[in-house]
Amino acid sequence: MSDTSPTHPMAETFEAQRDRLRAIAHRMLGSHADAEDVVQEAWLRLSRQDAATIHNLAGWLTTVVGRISLDVLRSRQTRPEASYDDRLSELVVTVDDTPDPEDDAVLADSVGLALLIVLESLGPSERLAFVLHDLFAVPFDEIGRILGKSAAATKMLASRARRKVQTVERPTGVGREQRDVVRAFLAAARRGDFEELLRVLDPEVKLTVDTPSGVVVTLGATRVAAGAQLSAGAATQGRAVLVNGIPGVVSWHEDGTPLSVLAFSVVDGRITGITVVIDQAKLALMDLPDPA
Repeated sequence: MSDTSPTHPMAETFEAQRDRLRAIAHRMLGSHADAEDVVQEAWLRLSRQDAATIHNLAGWLTTVVGRISLDVLRSRQTRPEASYDDRLSELVVTVDDTPDPEDDAVLADSVGLALLIVLESLGPSERLAFVLHDLFAVPFDEIGRILGKSAAATKMLASRARRKVQTVERPTGVGREQRDVVRAFLAAARRGDFEELLRVLDPEVKLTVDTPSGVVVTLGATRVAAGAQLSAGAATQGRAVLVNGIPGVVSWHEDGTPLSVLAFSVVDGRITGITVVIDQAKLALMDLPDPA
């Protein structure tokens, strides 16, 4: 893979921008690997460019990174099986042994996860407008040039995205109610109690399962409840944990090898999202507690 050469006249200037560009691409794509690829592609494009034609390098690079990221997001929509959000491999798992965890680092992680999850629900243009304007203070006219839209239209996109983001409940610690809802879900799954599962699941719940062959998404309480009934008997041991600050469970096979990590988003007494990791390669990267 090509990298910035110290002899290239633009290399030092590019390196000064690299962290900011990587941060933009990561917020756009939710994947560190994809963000690195985008930044590398931006460098390749810069290295082929006549430096004399670039009057504002920071703005030029922001535009290039924005356009490449937009292309990646759009390709994910047409080929959803090809998109993998590597935040699933970055989950922080800690034992849930305190009534009200107040670890600032864990809470910060959970806020970051919540933002990535809601950004995933935005369309590519909305996501670009929100990320560049609200998170990185890029003017609307510059964002509009990337999108091929007017500044006014771009401002409307960002406003619509902002309203969606603001509807997400930001974690402030895990309370008893959230734990009780998760426990009720797990108990109902073990019993095969379909009606109870529907009671604790939000009608539009989103289940995201990270498998060895990619990410599988299931939407809707009926489908999620049916899947929970079928998979409930696989684990022989389980332990309550916090996953990036939200309620979760680690399960193990009888021989003590990890089976899965689950994380539950709970809003207004119902489960709105479940993230499940069953890919052994991803589980091996996590610092998991021992079986209880």
